[in-house]
Amino acid sequence: MKSPDQPTGLRRLCILGATGSIGTQTLDWVRSDARYSVSGLSAHQDIDGLIALGREFPDAALAAGDAAGVERVRDALGARRRILHGAQGLTELAEASDSDTVVAGIVGSPGLASTLAAVRCGKRVLLANKEALVMSGVLLLEAARESGAELIPIDSEHSALLQCLPAPCARSCIRGDTSDAGQWSQIARLWLTASGGPFWSRQDVDWAQVSVNEACAHPVWSMGRKISVDSATLVNKGLELIEASLLFSVPHSQVDVLVHPQGLVHALVEFADGSQIASLGAADMRIPIGYALAWPGRAERPVQRLDLASAPDLSFERIDARFAAVSLAREAMNSGQNAMIAYNAANEIAVDAFLQSKIKFDRIVPCIEDGLRRADPGTVRSIEDISQVQQQAISYAREWIA
Repeated sequence: MKSPDQPTGLRRLCILGATGSIGTQTLDWVRSDARYSVSGLSAHQDIDGLIALGREFPDAALAAGDAAGVERVRDALGARRRILHGAQGLTELAEASDSDTVVAGIVGSPGLASTLAAVRCGKRVLLANKEALVMSGVLLLEAARESGAELIPIDSEHSALLQCLPAPCARSCIRGDTSDAGQWSQIARLWLTASGGPFWSRQDVDWAQVSVNEACAHPVWSMGRKISVDSATLVNKGLELIEASLLFSVPHSQVDVLVHPQGLVHALVEFADGSQIASLGAADMRIPIGYALAWPGRAERPVQRLDLASAPDLSFERIDARFAAVSLAREAMNSGQNAMIAYNAANEIAVDAFLQSKIKFDRIVPCIEDGLRRADPGTVRSIEDISQVQQQAISYAREWIA
């Protein structure tokens, strides 16, 4: 495998979730830069999209969500094409030796096993799936240290934190080793920003009557339905708080959140001497994706530029009592890994129920809270342990919804 320290060389990408928002924008970079090639692509439900990408990238192995999807792809592209399916297919695609970089763009817990597999193979892993780290905790970080893998976040906030950190600290995070306390003693606090979602500026919201379309109408970013609902409840920010604490190896008490409706400041690092460094940029996910692909360099590409002279006034606010998801995330971290798994699992079940009109919007966070109260204390040591805790949390959430 080519050393990840040679960003000018050809990178061979496996893109998990290739037809989703992250996958689509990653492919924008691929098409504009000859340094990137595609060796693997997956899609769960968008089989037509996977077929189109299979035609565009004829050398790439493919993975579909199920056997029926495989048959559709095979009928369209021919019997000789390598086509995998299911969770095992995703893992095989992530482990394949013909890729050195894996884009983990599958939303939620279904992306965990394949992400962990890529890390164990020592690859550069571009983390768009924050749930993988939330659920696996130190298990994923330990695997990165053992294999030499690189974990580079492409969430806009975590990418911004990485860019604000001193270079030695950033390098240690990417390689999963933040044991040099001397480097980190200068860091006082990490600040994540949140747009506040569609309801932050509204004081007249009838939470029980919020529709799916309202909850998915994000004011800044264009995202899928699940993550849009997470942004509306601020669960997304709770997950990001957990991810930041783990990825940057700081106590969650040193990670804080500010609501910043303009969405131009993505994160800030506060230093021991009281100074702060902020990362600003347009709301364009291609920027953090490009940074992760080219690290430790930067790739030049025409993206939307932020013109501060014409930008709106910047404002920042504390999260108020209407949004309890972030404080629940802190509770989960205090309680241990099982509670973090329960936080994520209960949310996934509750959001899915809301999107299917089985529960009201205002029941999502109480479902998570119930899951935390019922989570057993403990630490997971394998992916099988994670699965067991997750299934128990799913069972509790379904029982609560019923």
